[in-house]
Amino acid sequence: MTIFVVSVVGVWLAAMVVWLLVSRFFKTVDADRIKARILEKPKESRKQKGPAAAPALIAGEDKSGGKLVRELLKKFEMNKRLEVLIEQAGLKWRPTRVAHACLALFLAGFLLARWFGPPQYLSLQFAGGLVLGVAPILHIVRTRRKRMNRFEEQFPESLEFVARSMRAGHAFSVSLEMIHREFQEPLASEFRRAFDEHNLGMPLDLALLKLARRVPLLDVGFFVSAVLLQKRTGGNLAEILDKLAYIIRERFKLRGKIRAISAHGRMTGMALTAIPMAVALMMLYVNPDYISFFSKDETGNIMAGVALLLQMLGYLIIRKIVTIEV
Repeated sequence: MTIFVVSVVGVWLAAMVVWLLVSRFFKTVDADRIKARILEKPKESRKQKGPAAAPALIAGEDKSGGKLVRELLKKFEMNKRLEVLIEQAGLKWRPTRVAHACLALFLAGFLLARWFGPPQYLSLQFAGGLVLGVAPILHIVRTRRKRMNRFEEQFPESLEFVARSMRAGHAFSVSLEMIHREFQEPLASEFRRAFDEHNLGMPLDLALLKLARRVPLLDVGFFVSAVLLQKRTGGNLAEILDKLAYIIRERFKLRGKIRAISAHGRMTGMALTAIPMAVALMMLYVNPDYISFFSKDETGNIMAGVALLLQMLGYLIIRKIVTIEV
């Protein structure tokens, strides 16, 4: 088994080296082509025009990472989901690179668990590989959550800024562009992107709807709905935005009160989940013969797996009970 895993890792590393060399070569060729266009060489700059150049633009979107990985992501419908998740996290990664990183970390975790752990427990080795394999996805999810929280904290102030700007005589689209200069990331880049899309010819309604898809927050949905409704029915948009900012701040206050009230339930869930694991670790050092039943016997393995699954299920149920959306 070890020889097979080492062989797989070696083949994968060799393929990655070849792919890096080939991609570097093509990047050099592309750089030379762009340089030739800048220097106005007619043979290079006018070689393809019109419809014949369209396939090259389509092929240059995301062809990195290997055809097999791209086909697997498309087959399991993961490519679009990863793209949306990465975009919401504000990262410059590609879905194929994330898939390669997950595979590499899974193999690394499997080998580390096999070398440093008991070699007869194959499930433990796969668990170690799975823990490392999902690390890139967890990093993207964590980065996305932090970015959305920062956006949500800045959003009420940005609405008030737009309202003041409109009272000063600026147009709504110009007020969106001014947010880029007055606020920090991630709010600045998202509103600047919406302004650029509108400035390049996209209707304002569609640009705002795309903003709501990129930032899937309830407050942003309220903002987009209010702006679109005001465009159809009329009214004082500055006053609407001021009231919306006030409502969002009141929601923040109510959410803080609810989190303070439900803190005891969250602590109870964490304590009930951690106590059995702590007792198992204590028994492992105090009486290893007693606890060895769960690792050496097949029935003990099943019992330990079921117990761990029920512990996780209980924690998720408690977490769901104490999580109240406002």
